[in-house]
Amino acid sequence: MGTSKRERQKKNREARREQVTRRQQQGKARKRGSQVGVVVLLVVALVGFVFVTGNNSNTDVSETETESTQETVDTTQDTVAAQASIPFEYGTSACPPIDGSAEQRREFTDSHQLCIDPTKTYVATFDTTQGSFSVRLLSDRAPGTVNNFVSLARWKYFDGTKCHRVIEDFVVQCGDPTATGTGGPGYSFADELPQAGEYKIGSLAMANSGPNTNGSQFFVITGNSGASLPPSYSLFGEVVDGLDTAVKAMGALFNPDPAANGVPPAGDIVLKSVTISES
Repeated sequence: MGTSKRERQKKNREARREQVTRRQQQGKARKRGSQVGVVVLLVVALVGFVFVTGNNSNTDVSETETESTQETVDTTQDTVAAQASIPFEYGTSACPPIDGSAEQRREFTDSHQLCIDPTKTYVATFDTTQGSFSVRLLSDRAPGTVNNFVSLARWKYFDGTKCHRVIEDFVVQCGDPTATGTGGPGYSFADELPQAGEYKIGSLAMANSGPNTNGSQFFVITGNSGASLPPSYSLFGEVVDGLDTAVKAMGALFNPDPAANGVPPAGDIVLKSVTISES
């Protein structure tokens, strides 16, 4: 009888010890989870800051962007869905002549009126110091962005400007008359974002400093790192000629200093002219 009682007491003590051990382990696990959560939040906050501000620039696409989380992609897709039901708002600036007779203009107080026919096909031809390439503009998918680009090109806004950022296997960024990464036309307009996975080598997209801050700066994707960007930039064109020649030569002039974020390129890249054809 006494032996049975001692055995029961021993089992009870062992059970209590096991229960305490489990509680301690659970507490440690919760603590570790909280610490990891804090670290993740700090990292996301820091990376998010890099995405938006870039490197001494308020209009940027950063190589760090390729490290974006799935949550960022999901949030962007929610934005795309919401935008799909909102008509693009055009501005009040006058349309340029389509015959190439416009005098160069680089200052505007508002974005442009609807100056293109979204049912037509538009091709932009870039004559650069590294050769020529042509881009089919996606007026059926991003009419507002194409309208902006075509209007600026016909005002000869881009003629004589330098591409100010080149990152290896990533992008060549152009469209800033000041070649500093901070210049623009004096207005901004809304995003027309693609779906995840739609970027590819040769894609033409708008650089920005956050949602709905598009102006004149754009980039050409030159490598797989750029094609892996989350869909945070308005996609409005695809290179159809000159990808393996002019675009490749432009991409080869990358800044080798990782801290420089591609600014300035290793050599001058000048857009001698950007002309538009329509059919």
